[in-house]
Amino acid sequence: MSEHRRGWIINPCDLTEELIFRLQSAGINELGIHPGGGQRAAEKLSSCLDWLEEDETERLLELARERGLSLELCEHGASFLLPRSGFENHPERFRQDESGARTPFGNLCASNPEALEAVSDSAEKLYKRLRGQFDRVTLWPDDITKGGCRCGECAKLSVADQALKITNAIVRGFRRVDPNAKCGFLAYQDALETPKRVSPEQGVYLEYAPIRRNSLLPINDPANSGETKHLKELLEFFGVQYARVIEYWVDNSRFSNWTRPPKRLVFHGDVMRQDVKYYLSLGFEDLTSFACFLGPDYISLYGLPPYEEYGKAFAEAAACSLP
Repeated sequence: MSEHRRGWIINPCDLTEELIFRLQSAGINELGIHPGGGQRAAEKLSSCLDWLEEDETERLLELARERGLSLELCEHGASFLLPRSGFENHPERFRQDESGARTPFGNLCASNPEALEAVSDSAEKLYKRLRGQFDRVTLWPDDITKGGCRCGECAKLSVADQALKITNAIVRGFRRVDPNAKCGFLAYQDALETPKRVSPEQGVYLEYAPIRRNSLLPINDPANSGETKHLKELLEFFGVQYARVIEYWVDNSRFSNWTRPPKRLVFHGDVMRQDVKYYLSLGFEDLTSFACFLGPDYISLYGLPPYEEYGKAFAEAAACSLP
């Protein structure tokens, strides 16, 4: 699988020198930094930006590059890009909930031009700040369900359409800094269906993250049909170029219900191998997994995470997929 991207996504606190060497040894070539989702994502991203400016962080990221790892930052960023502090003066920029009230909780009004322009402006500033540290920066809508706006104009759009409008605004900001910049549309939660009324702008590619899947069974098992229902259609809509899977094969934060101390990870290598073969058959060439809650605190409790087994699952699945 040498021609494909094979990733591992961590929380900032899990980055260590040992991790870098073990990922390299396992054949992983992509390291993602994910400050963390949930309702505090904006706060976590802000703290991560400060962490990125620390000397030790810069040293570790440079070491990762030297060891052949491409670097990315990925985070739910809508509330960071449109700060909630602006709600009092500009409630029209924020989404309307089911009761008809404007709310600062989660995302924004995807039909408000000023809100989208504010997102683009913030994305431009953030990209300038991060440029040179990462090979890829991708920001997503907020990590909430039922996070769409219900105003008169947004009611005509699905949650996926609204998410794509937000992603388009983000990539516009990125491309003011770098005309070749890209940003992923996250097919996730309520935005798993294919957008119908909004088209992706230049630089937007598909990122597919089936968080509600049954991880005990392969992704193409009928038990996971709810997550895969629109997958082929999504690939046709966005195109396969740059398309990426973000899986949960080693996401111990999910298996620990996002609560520390972490539980012991049970790695289902057979399921992962079947998943990888299926994704490769669809044309994906960039596969990664959240791998949070597997840092020093995990190692002190249970020993090493399954770095080598994870890398072997990629290699064995790719070998079986070759013509």
